[in-house]
Amino acid sequence: MGRVDVVGEVSAVFERYERALVEGDVATLIALFWDDPRCRRFGVADRQQGAEEIAAWRRAHPSVPEGRALRDTVVLALGDSAAVVTTLFTHSDGATEGRQSQTWFRFPQGWRIVAAHVSEVPLG
Repeated sequence: MGRVDVVGEVSAVFERYERALVEGDVATLIALFWDDPRCRRFGVADRQQGAEEIAAWRRAHPSVPEGRALRDTVVLALGDSAAVVTTLFTHSDGATEGRQSQTWFRFPQGWRIVAAHVSEVPLG
């Protein structure tokens, strides 16, 4: 939705982030978050304020459970420098539906996540 060029760029960097998440590529996961104390991440049972806390949390939790599968991923471009990505995910156990949103901003060094939220709800 929105600018096709921005949607393509953010889709590609989002896919890079997802690959890193599944593979436990901590360096990439940390690099794709905005290196700023105002950056924020809300996880399923955790929260981090600032790049340092996000990096420390990611080092302690380098990957996601096996069998992660995405669906209904939407990239919404908001001009040429901002986008929001929302997606649903499941794991191989099928016990929960995950919900993830990320706000991306284009900085001189590239696209970075400035805010993220992850939650899960039980299925069944």
